[in-house]
Amino acid sequence: MQDYKSPANWVTEVTLDFDIYSGSTIVKSTLSVVKNEGSTVEKGDLILDGDDSSVKLKEIYLDGEKLNSGSDYTLTSSQLIVHSSCFTGKSSFKLETTVSIVPEDNTQLSGFYKSGSMYCSQCEAEGFRRITYYPDRPDNMAKFTHVKITADADSYPILLSNGNLVSTTEKDGEGRHSAVWEDPFPKPSYLFAVVVGDLGSIKDSYTTTSGRNVHLEIFSEKENVGKLDYAMESLKNSMKWDEDKFGLEYDLDIYNVVAVNDFNMGAMENKGLNVFNTAYVLADQKTATDGDFERVEGVIGHEYFHNWTGNRVTCRDWFQLTLKEGLTVFRDQEFSGDMGSNDVTRIENVKGLRGRQFAEDAGPMSHPIRPESYVAIDNFYTATVYSKGAEVIRMYNTILGEAGFRKGMDLYFERHDGSAATCDDFRAAMADANEADLEQFSRWYTQKGTPTVKYSSSYDPSTSTFTLDLSQHTASAPDNEPFHIPVAFGVIDSETGAELVESQVLHFKEASKSFEFKLSSDPKGTAVPSVMRGFSAPVKIVSEASPATQKTDLLTLAAYDTDGFNRWEAGQKLYAEAIFTQLAGDDVNLDGVYQAFEQTLTSPKISDDSIRAYGLMLPSESGLAEDMDIIDPIGLHDARTAIKKKLARKFQAGVAKLYDRLTKEMSGAPFEVNSKAVGKRRLRNTCLDYACANKDTDEEVIASAQLAHKHYFEANCMTDQVAAMSILSNVHGVPEAEKLRDEVLSKFFDDANGDALVLNKWFTIQAVSSKPDVLEDVISLTSHPEFTMTNPNRCRSLIGAFTANSAAFHAEDGAGYKFIGEKIGILDAMNPQIASRMVGCLISFKRYDENRATKMRAELSKILEIEGLSPDTFEIVSKALS
Repeated sequence: MQDYKSPANWVTEVTLDFDIYSGSTIVKSTLSVVKNEGSTVEKGDLILDGDDSSVKLKEIYLDGEKLNSGSDYTLTSSQLIVHSSCFTGKSSFKLETTVSIVPEDNTQLSGFYKSGSMYCSQCEAEGFRRITYYPDRPDNMAKFTHVKITADADSYPILLSNGNLVSTTEKDGEGRHSAVWEDPFPKPSYLFAVVVGDLGSIKDSYTTTSGRNVHLEIFSEKENVGKLDYAMESLKNSMKWDEDKFGLEYDLDIYNVVAVNDFNMGAMENKGLNVFNTAYVLADQKTATDGDFERVEGVIGHEYFHNWTGNRVTCRDWFQLTLKEGLTVFRDQEFSGDMGSNDVTRIENVKGLRGRQFAEDAGPMSHPIRPESYVAIDNFYTATVYSKGAEVIRMYNTILGEAGFRKGMDLYFERHDGSAATCDDFRAAMADANEADLEQFSRWYTQKGTPTVKYSSSYDPSTSTFTLDLSQHTASAPDNEPFHIPVAFGVIDSETGAELVESQVLHFKEASKSFEFKLSSDPKGTAVPSVMRGFSAPVKIVSEASPATQKTDLLTLAAYDTDGFNRWEAGQKLYAEAIFTQLAGDDVNLDGVYQAFEQTLTSPKISDDSIRAYGLMLPSESGLAEDMDIIDPIGLHDARTAIKKKLARKFQAGVAKLYDRLTKEMSGAPFEVNSKAVGKRRLRNTCLDYACANKDTDEEVIASAQLAHKHYFEANCMTDQVAAMSILSNVHGVPEAEKLRDEVLSKFFDDANGDALVLNKWFTIQAVSSKPDVLEDVISLTSHPEFTMTNPNRCRSLIGAFTANSAAFHAEDGAGYKFIGEKIGILDAMNPQIASRMVGCLISFKRYDENRATKMRAELSKILEIEGLSPDTFEIVSKALS
């Protein structure tokens, strides 16, 4: 990263001409090139990136003169090098190239490819080099002044690119037509986009604060047009929110979004033409769960917010990826919280961070949010760069306050609008705008691993002094220097629930430090610390109090904490302690757990049904695993299931009563997507889950299956259907209950009627089942007519989902490892990005017992020996084995 050098030459303006035919597309480009006077590169050759497996050079001219191979230029497998002798004495020149590509053969889904009946592009991070020869690096920002697209008018009536539409031509004698687009803003090549197809759409408009009228249009395959309304509402809400929150308006006359079936990522923020995975734009009552609606809203917002944090200001180089992604994830999280419930959004985000990013930090691919090196940049679109990067941005907001953070954002745009910036540029803007010292804070960008913050406390009634002792260390990176950790903190009276120390932010910068506070009055009970409120830093929190004191403190926080996140967190820690005690084979005292559960189940103080639901849910197996030195996946699954069953038995009547009340309240009510309606469904489905967990005998299994079966057939939305089918998918060994399971699975498949996103749910639910023969089911499903390895969503829905089924995937015989190893070999030849992400399920073998670790290493070694293994997969596997 420290070796960054700007190129010897800049491309400042681009014209492109796409001539699309079935089986061959001709791309002509004209690049306006100027000498970079500030370059330190010794040779002044023009270096253009290109992938010779995709791009075939046909012609090349410099200022109208044809160039000759060897003497004028050198062509390698990855570059077109135009020798500086061709333009000696010229401060600027034009380079024209003509290349041919075959998008129909592009299974990598990077560059220009065909998805179903449409053509589309995906250029981040390095896909543009699969379209034509170009300096495919984010710091080269050029104006794409003329992008012409020509194709068959009947087959491809829609021709889209970035920016504003300049002109169109009608069908000519050959039945072809064209469109010309211009983007007035300079951009790097990774933000270029083109989409060609026979698409339907919905249209709307938005008027910005300054009065600009923006045409909004969302495109999809025609049969999916009825599922676009929620995305349009989310887009308009995003535009309004960004104006209100950050004063940022949209800057073009057109904003287009296209839903694409075959897409490696979630979505792409191409300037004025966002391309979306269908999973993050299509949603309606019959096909989308509440979680799908939330994701659509969040991802629509994320890509829109990139217009400023990613497009107007982009990254100087790919090491700075978190500059745009971490910042924009933080922005979409704040947007989602403001649209719904901030506490619920925070809980959901932290659950995801702990389940994925903490595991990444503890594994062989651990890296800072700004990595120091990479072989394939696609491997660093990680939870660390995105989710932990967002937490780092959130810490700026916590340290500086909302007003200070806004001042920093304003200065950042003032300094860097229209340019390629670095993480240090962002930190400098935050510091300078607030006259703050953020030098130590920079360690969050350069040091890897998840810090652990340990705390203890004491109270001296003679001086009314409360003392909080903090220490920090990073077990996976013991050489780390202390981080600047903002610790949001308060003190609660265990007897009255009164706030003895008002919530404030402590700046913890040392390896260890004590903080003292004067209490205005003595507590009636004990003074209980509430540490890391709102999860104010991405760290692990560990109390050093005795187990008995910890339990009473957690009960106090679960009952009285004024911070919604910490109140939820206290209950989760009580549940986790019980699960780990069960796992250890010790006697489990569930008095505290029962108290916390009952309080959550019945407390009138909880007004948000989603908060109540999350408070009743046990920690996930992936989250629990992060607190284990050596993970026992089957033992952990069994222990969690045992505690869940005990809670279900203890509160059988209370859960049933709440379920019945919610069922009556919701009966006949119209389907809505808002925080209140979503909360009711979430809480009712949580109650259903507990009601069906209370089973030991065949009769109980049948009764549970009948309840879930009834829930399914009375459901008026996908959320409730999926909840019921997920429960039924676990049924095994009781024929009468299995019949109900199979009926629902069959009904769901038939009702899907080929809808790709609904079928993905059908595959996933079966892949994550707790049935003992789930792997046999998964293997069988890979031969199902609706399964394909070439579509990333379908592949993730079955194979990826199975790897997340920890107890089944980590079966002691290693069959799960063998299965995934074989599939990765097939995937790597088709789509290295998907293969390299999928192989991540094998790389943390050091966290498992020797038997499992040996089998995982063996599969990785086999993968490493695959002839022609992609750099993407090679990097992940070789780092793991080293």
